[in-house]
Amino acid sequence: MNRLSTALAAAGLLLTSSASYALDQVAPAQTPAEKPACGGELEPWFNGLIAEARSAGVGERGLNELLKASLDDKVLERDRAQGVFSQTFLTFSSRMVSDYRLKQGAANLKKYASTFAEAEQEYGVPGPVIAAFWGLETDFGAVQGDFDTLNALLTLSFDCRRPELFRPQLIALLKLFDNGVVDAKTTGAWAGEIGQMQMLPTDYLERGVDGDDDGKVDLKHSAPDAIMTAARVLRDLGWKRGEPWLEEVKLTKDLPWENAIRTNRLPHSKWSEWGVTGMNGPLGPDDGDASLLLPMGRKGPAFLSYSNFDVFVEWNKSIIYATTAAYFATRLAGAGPLQATTPEVGLNPDQMKELQNKLAARGHDMGPKIDGVFGILTRDAVRDEQIRLGMPADSWPTPELLGKL
Repeated sequence: MNRLSTALAAAGLLLTSSASYALDQVAPAQTPAEKPACGGELEPWFNGLIAEARSAGVGERGLNELLKASLDDKVLERDRAQGVFSQTFLTFSSRMVSDYRLKQGAANLKKYASTFAEAEQEYGVPGPVIAAFWGLETDFGAVQGDFDTLNALLTLSFDCRRPELFRPQLIALLKLFDNGVVDAKTTGAWAGEIGQMQMLPTDYLERGVDGDDDGKVDLKHSAPDAIMTAARVLRDLGWKRGEPWLEEVKLTKDLPWENAIRTNRLPHSKWSEWGVTGMNGPLGPDDGDASLLLPMGRKGPAFLSYSNFDVFVEWNKSIIYATTAAYFATRLAGAGPLQATTPEVGLNPDQMKELQNKLAARGHDMGPKIDGVFGILTRDAVRDEQIRLGMPADSWPTPELLGKL
């Protein structure tokens, strides 16, 4: 018997499949505005979870499955060890945008051409964008994860790191069980994502699309269902029909580097004035204002990112992942490989932690803990310190900056 079952049995809450629920004495569900309870004693926490699930409309089938769940320490190990976020853009993108994935992406765009065309017509999202996520998330459905989804979400809901994110996903998963849409023994990623596009249960429940018209939404086995659902999710995240997302560019001279901020979008004319050109000549007519994205500083790869790039960031908050996915989509749409660049040497994880400690000591917000991850807070603080020290403010942390601090 697992830890959860033991606690429930002691509390008289572990029932047989033929037993009826007697939950009248369980604590009332919390209000949505409250941060979910987490950690501590398992029994009272689980009491509150059951009450919230029932209040949210979860039926007997979903509650029965919940009572069979167990906590999984391996999920927490994966949550605490996301080494991908310490990689540079060139390291990550060169591994993820492989020749194999480019060939498979092209083949799948052809194989499911009619579905991709329907997705773009219905939701405005181009096929290469959907295919890029499909390839990065699961190698086009081949690798969907082997974590028990229920156990993963139960564990992450009980853990106090991000319960407000995962508890609603757990409730949604129970509703999917109720509806018979997802099998209770389903597996997926360690963070609870399901299927070929690695959708969280709320998106599966609220935005699932029957792309193959077989009367059900199956995101694990049906590519058309996965494609159409991903398009709907991307549309709902803010995708703008007919607009670009990312364009590789060349830098021909020094420019006011402090302007290279993802949210600082300016017209092509301004970037042209500062020496930014397209890969084959001057920038074309404006396709909407763009920001200069320098994932590895002014000597590394350079991109103009448009408002649709924000959708990639909404899909995954890691700028490295988002930039890689957007770049992959441009390749599938016909763009060439990255131009050769020689970025300045960056920092290893230990140096990054040292940098973050020094930035925190100077009053910069480094988040809840020093983690060695080059995220948005670190990037912003680096730019501020580069400006203060009279260095090119391209937001890229280097040993030189570490030494000056």
